[in-house]
Amino acid sequence: MKGFFSLVLHHHLPFIKHPEYDYFYEENWLFEAVVESYVPLLMKLYALEKEGVKFKLTCSLSPPLCEMLRDTELKEKLKNYVERLITLARKEESRLKNNPKFLKLAQFYGDRFKGIKDFIEKELNWDILEGYRRLKEKGAIEITTCGATHGLLPALRTVPEAVITQVRVAVKNFKKHFGFEPKGMWLPECGYYPEVEKILREFGIKFFFLDSHGLLYGKPFPKYGVYAPVETQEGLFAFAREPESSKQVWSAKEGYPGDPWYREFYRDIGFDLPLEEVKDFINPDGTRTYTGIKYYRITGNVSLGEKEPYEPSKALERAREHADHYHFCLDKRIDYVKGIINRKPLIVAPFDAELFGHWWFEGNDFIYYLMRNFNKYKVIEATTPSEYLEREKDFPKSQPAVSSWGDKGYFDVWVNAKNDWIYPYLHDMALILNGIKRGKQFKGKERILNQMLRELLLAQSSDWSFLITTGTAGNYPVRRLKEHISNFYKLKEMLEGKVNEEFLGKLERKNSIFQEIDFWKDWG
Repeated sequence: MKGFFSLVLHHHLPFIKHPEYDYFYEENWLFEAVVESYVPLLMKLYALEKEGVKFKLTCSLSPPLCEMLRDTELKEKLKNYVERLITLARKEESRLKNNPKFLKLAQFYGDRFKGIKDFIEKELNWDILEGYRRLKEKGAIEITTCGATHGLLPALRTVPEAVITQVRVAVKNFKKHFGFEPKGMWLPECGYYPEVEKILREFGIKFFFLDSHGLLYGKPFPKYGVYAPVETQEGLFAFAREPESSKQVWSAKEGYPGDPWYREFYRDIGFDLPLEEVKDFINPDGTRTYTGIKYYRITGNVSLGEKEPYEPSKALERAREHADHYHFCLDKRIDYVKGIINRKPLIVAPFDAELFGHWWFEGNDFIYYLMRNFNKYKVIEATTPSEYLEREKDFPKSQPAVSSWGDKGYFDVWVNAKNDWIYPYLHDMALILNGIKRGKQFKGKERILNQMLRELLLAQSSDWSFLITTGTAGNYPVRRLKEHISNFYKLKEMLEGKVNEEFLGKLERKNSIFQEIDFWKDWG
């Protein structure tokens, strides 16, 4: 065994729940991720387990995602979503009965959706988190947490209580869902500043993840570069992304996902077919959306209209070949680095979990074959951060640098001319909660105070500022932000005035995240 490999999959989506609608487009982000990424990953990991293949990886599960996966109303909508997919696939089989090549693809999707439904229903009883918990109990995966609502911690530090609350609520929520406290935390957007470590340590966090430059620009320069964690001044451990191994996997231009045999994400029957054929499976207002049924492959640098039909068997073969190639490259890189640092290198490869399955349809097959290669050749050992820290010693001491894993490496994505209007509100709302807690004059009004805290936490989500910057979600993130800010100030008025029970009840049902929250204990 020459070295170690740590695959880290960050599972996160913003908390989106609209019980006032039977169908709400943005809720589909969750359902798509479940059907295309999370459950296919679990199915592959359970298959490895049944085959007797030993594997290790780390899954960061954010509190908003955990809350949505356990929400009763969203579970019912997920069931309806899966049933619609199966119905659409069977409808496609009828439409394509005289077109053998595409009929085969329709059947492929029908069988796939049915298999996913059976797995969720029979194996997990519609409790997705249970699938991860079981693997953790067997020692196959490590589960870590994230900030309470994925708030960019360096941008919230103007009121330290806001950062403390993001960490405290995350740890408390994690224990609610999994029954134990997390050892590690995925800092939201890998956003790091040195002072956050005292807060992490206070709540039992022992390690966190950074982008490469967060470690490489540390002081002093870490002895082993990114090929081993560093121990910080606060006694925590920082693991950093190994850039080359990551780029091979996430880059559609230079990495595996752009292979011409893989499925084309952007060609979907929700846009291809006449409206009459898909009207029951897209937005009720007729706005076309992705359905998840895609009949074409990437093909090459050609227009969508020139794409060639998708061939699942060929794509699966390419996933296996790419896993072989990746393992070969890891082996050579570890050989080279080991000769320089005179130590068994650790390669950390962190990714958004949604890359695998959603954006790169065959990505979970790649993970499956890669874990089989580790088990077969035994020259690289898959590991988790906790396991690695228990086994290895002699970690260099270094103070990591302020950083994130966003574009340009710092905070431009979340703090810029498009979204900087957000932060004065977040600052003011946090100061208001500070004043309330110090004054203690609103004892007995916990329902209102708890909901005020929920509204602030939801407004702090880095997803909204990110989506405003990218412009990929229309006006939805601006609406959500303004809604949470407005809700907060309306609730504040209720503290000293008349309580609007209807309004409060509506918020408690819609923005129902963190039912365990206690303002007096959890804020600051």
